[in-house]
Amino acid sequence: MATLWEGHDIGDVIVKDSVEITRDSLVRYAGASGDFNPIHYRDDVAQSVGLDGVLAHGMLTMGLAVAPVTAWLGDRGFVSSYQVRFTKPVYVPAEGSVKVSVSASLAKTDEPTEGSATLALAVTTEDGTTVLGKAFVVVSPR
Repeated sequence: MATLWEGHDIGDVIVKDSVEITRDSLVRYAGASGDFNPIHYRDDVAQSVGLDGVLAHGMLTMGLAVAPVTAWLGDRGFVSSYQVRFTKPVYVPAEGSVKVSVSASLAKTDEPTEGSATLALAVTTEDGTTVLGKAFVVVSPR
């Protein structure tokens, strides 16, 4: 039986992707999640609490960051653990979008269980700002 990481060594990038986040993305996520905090749609409110402007929901950013991993896994496996530290907010301009890039590299194999793999995520905005730190996804075979 092939492993999830077959053909890859520790440190190899397994999958890369990027996504554009717009204010429309925030509205859709707010509707789906029920998180209607005005810092996610009103610049004046966001600035009144010391932010530079409207920012993406943390859980939206976290979900978008793991999406390339789940697409790569397909039906071969599942995410058994996922952890991140929110390091910087993702500011979303009123017009246009912000690009968030994700790179997942193989960090460990057979830990915590045989057949599993730990992927380290690098999640950055287009200006190079790391928005999720200490981001690790444990994937396990089906």
